[in-house]
Amino acid sequence: MADSTAHLRRKIGSASDLHAVVRAMKAQAAASVGQYAQSVAALGDYARTVELGLGACFRQEPLMPRPHAAAPAERRIRAVVFGSDQGLVGRFNDTLVEHALPTLSAQAATPAITQVWAVGSRMQSSLADADIPMQGSFTVPATVKGITRLVTDILVAVIDTAPASQEPENPPELHLFYNRPTGGAGYSPVSQRLLPLDDAWRLELAQRPWPTAMLPERLGSAAETLRALINEFVFVSIYRASAESLASENASRLAAMDRADRNIDKMLLELQERFHRLRQSKIDEELSDVIAGFKALSE
Repeated sequence: MADSTAHLRRKIGSASDLHAVVRAMKAQAAASVGQYAQSVAALGDYARTVELGLGACFRQEPLMPRPHAAAPAERRIRAVVFGSDQGLVGRFNDTLVEHALPTLSAQAATPAITQVWAVGSRMQSSLADADIPMQGSFTVPATVKGITRLVTDILVAVIDTAPASQEPENPPELHLFYNRPTGGAGYSPVSQRLLPLDDAWRLELAQRPWPTAMLPERLGSAAETLRALINEFVFVSIYRASAESLASENASRLAAMDRADRNIDKMLLELQERFHRLRQSKIDEELSDVIAGFKALSE
């Protein structure tokens, strides 16, 4: 069925309305990317301060070797996978699941050993499609202020509350999986093992030089100070993972909206050209009828 001018006019109106929505979402995504990127940058100084404190504690306390190296079958893994609640993000969730799958694949054989928490309903669906059972899920925060609440919920649900002095012989591993911005609209999936603390990382912190001539002094109990700093390190790491994931999500949405913006521009141009051609053809037909009628009357 050939398009009429009224039908094309309705199509152009619908495409224009969709264009306005896409541009609004594009502007919102661009603003959100900057907001979360600024929060990650602001967190950097505090994270360096926490690492300096940990380094000072590790210098004063000798690094004790692990009493037992767990065999692969004995590993207890707790993983938090950061995804999205909303769509229009391309393969944001699927790419991260593919990256995390080698670590989480032990879930199928030993469900009591590996426990997985998903951040975002879309990530929950992606993990379910990959046959990864989940222990629970969290809602993606809508603002920077909501990240603190998310981190608190993760700490309550995932982290053991046993005293640090009563470290089990085979402590569970805490892994974070998230997408990290790589500049522009790009991102890449990364993973981080937070707990137990890596011995090589602890040694590197202990050997890191103090930035001033005044060496630090530890007040109070060594165990309490170290535990407080480790708690801060875990909090900052989860906060940073969440902020970087949100920045990557909005960068991916920005790229998707940019592609949609260009496609709608192209579609609007084609519709307007078809509309003008059809209108011109009708005008030509009407002029031909007028000329033919004029000729007939003149004869």
